[in-house]
Amino acid sequence: MKGAWRWRRTAVVALVTAVVMLPFWWLLSLAFKPETEVFSYPPNLLPREWTLDNFAYVWETTNLPVALTNSVVVGVLTVLSNVMAATAAGYAFARLKFAGSRPLFAATLGAAMVPAVVQLIPLFLVTQRWPLAGGNDLFGEGGSGLLNSYAGLLLPLLVQPLNIFLARQFFLDLPEEMAEAARLDGASELRIFWSVYLPIARPVVATIGVLSFTGAWEDFLWPLVVVSSPDMQTLPLALSTYAASGVVQYGPLMAATVIATIPVVGVFLAAQRHFVRGLASGGVKG
Repeated sequence: MKGAWRWRRTAVVALVTAVVMLPFWWLLSLAFKPETEVFSYPPNLLPREWTLDNFAYVWETTNLPVALTNSVVVGVLTVLSNVMAATAAGYAFARLKFAGSRPLFAATLGAAMVPAVVQLIPLFLVTQRWPLAGGNDLFGEGGSGLLNSYAGLLLPLLVQPLNIFLARQFFLDLPEEMAEAARLDGASELRIFWSVYLPIARPVVATIGVLSFTGAWEDFLWPLVVVSSPDMQTLPLALSTYAASGVVQYGPLMAATVIATIPVVGVFLAAQRHFVRGLASGGVKG
């Protein structure tokens, strides 16, 4: 009986895996096919003739190199800002007893529940009217503010409420005795956070890093709103622009999509062990 159940479970898992992986397999297959094979019938799962022409074409004829650079810059800066800000705030909410900590944490959770579309117009106005930036005067008038800049792209991504929540839950799970021993040795709260807790917070740091990077890398709506210059396009925006540029060659489009997917997959694979532990430590507590 157990053997039959195990066989059925394995068959279901294999079927679901095949259904999930088929689109990715087809994406890779089209990326390496010559254009003459893309619409061949019957379709073949593997290219008859493997080629890198699609990658060369999309790299040389589109805005992909610039967009890739911009996405890397935004992604790396987003990870750094979220790791530092979210872990510091999470530690403060978990370990420091100060007036208003509970209302502030409740407000942080409330901010995480506000849909991104609702925040779009206020964020755009703040970005456009940022004082003394992009030709603006002290009152935010006369110029474009932070539009078409890295600062404008980064503004909504600098720290995410969900990351603060995950960091708080992780630090709540760590023993208080570690901090008490450090205080007896005369360490300040900043020293305790930096030298005692942060070095053992790799799981939540990895989780925050993966979530921040993927969120910044895949973000389409905000760059669409604040970027009009091709020099500041990110990868999702560049891919959308290419797909809407008239007659689309699907081989190069799939090749560009593969290029855009590789960094996200690489980041997740590099941090997956810590990522799973960090998510598991984010349960509700305290």
